[in-house]
Amino acid sequence: MKIKSAKFITSAPSLRECPTFNLPEFALIGRSNVGKSSFINAIANHNGLAKTSNKPGKTRLINLFLINNEFVIADLPGYGYANVSDKMQREWQKNLEEYLLNRKEIVSLIQFLDCRHDLQKNDLQMSEWINFNNLPYFGLCVKVDEISKNLIPKITASFSKQLKTEVFPFSKMTNRYNDGVLDKMEELIKSYK
Repeated sequence: MKIKSAKFITSAPSLRECPTFNLPEFALIGRSNVGKSSFINAIANHNGLAKTSNKPGKTRLINLFLINNEFVIADLPGYGYANVSDKMQREWQKNLEEYLLNRKEIVSLIQFLDCRHDLQKNDLQMSEWINFNNLPYFGLCVKVDEISKNLIPKITASFSKQLKTEVFPFSKMTNRYNDGVLDKMEELIKSYK
């Protein structure tokens, strides 16, 4: 799949405020600062489209992006460490769960995983929650530019086995690894009814 156009649509604090587009949607989930916004910028070839930060917790709203005028990407607040209050964390959790369970347009969740580290406890908890709720998802192994090329297949296979779902490598620096995830997304878009 070639990405020809990408634009930011809107931000919303919860599902109630999100407009409906009647288009297939991918919800990006992962730890704070794992690279969800960088993924959007990389596939769109537009560095400033999604706001990125070195500081965890920058994404505090559901940010919606229209890609190729044919599907939507929802960039969701990260789970795990963020320098916000417990109350704010609980509010994010509530809004995140409501969105993932009730947004009818979602064709798949994409769970972002940092290939430089073993899967974290909250990655595994999120995967268990997804499987418990029978939600469609696959994994994206990010930051592959920072490890040896020889380790990439081994790590993605290990993550896939642990999470019991497909896991694809992704590089924000080079397109060398990115066809797998884009092909998977295209396949899911075609199956959207």
